[in-house]
Amino acid sequence: MTIQESGTARPAGRPRSEKAEKAIIEATLDLIAEGMGVSELSIEAIASKAGVGKTTIYRRWSSKEDLVADALATLKAPLPPLSGTSVRDDLISLLDAMRREAGHSRNRCVMNIAMSEADRYPRLMERFVKRAIEPRQRAMRDVIERGVASGELRADLDVDMGMAVITGTMLWHTKWGPAGDLPADLAERVVDAALAGMAP
Repeated sequence: MTIQESGTARPAGRPRSEKAEKAIIEATLDLIAEGMGVSELSIEAIASKAGVGKTTIYRRWSSKEDLVADALATLKAPLPPLSGTSVRDDLISLLDAMRREAGHSRNRCVMNIAMSEADRYPRLMERFVKRAIEPRQRAMRDVIERGVASGELRADLDVDMGMAVITGTMLWHTKWGPAGDLPADLAERVVDAALAGMAP
């Protein structure tokens, strides 16, 4: 996954290399996966591992926190397409993306190490939340609000509480539940359990 968006006009000067950006992102993730916390991580170490100069990194990212946030965001799968015809089906699609992400042990390791220092790096967390978390929250809110409007869900439903119940249950399974592979029907089971209390 590249950070440079295709079709965007490049600024004047030397063009950014998408290959270099990918190498920088992968080097950042590799160093964290090897156990290097955010506080230990340095632009020098990332540049060395990626085989680029520090200036190549600083042309794209103004700080280590911004780079780490963007690297973490690449671990999140793109939002799945939602049919818009069934609240249940759309919620299952959103949660199943979470299940698939959690199935990669390297990704879990990187996220756990990086998030363990989140309080010390508020800029990192702010950028990561904006890039990776808020789009998923908006998508789920839209689905639930649509369900309330269509009558699929209770008219008096607390939307924030509904989101918390659904995502919190999934997070329990992906982060703190029994070790081992997550069952393929996990998203369906979580959604059905939540909807039992949210249906009219």
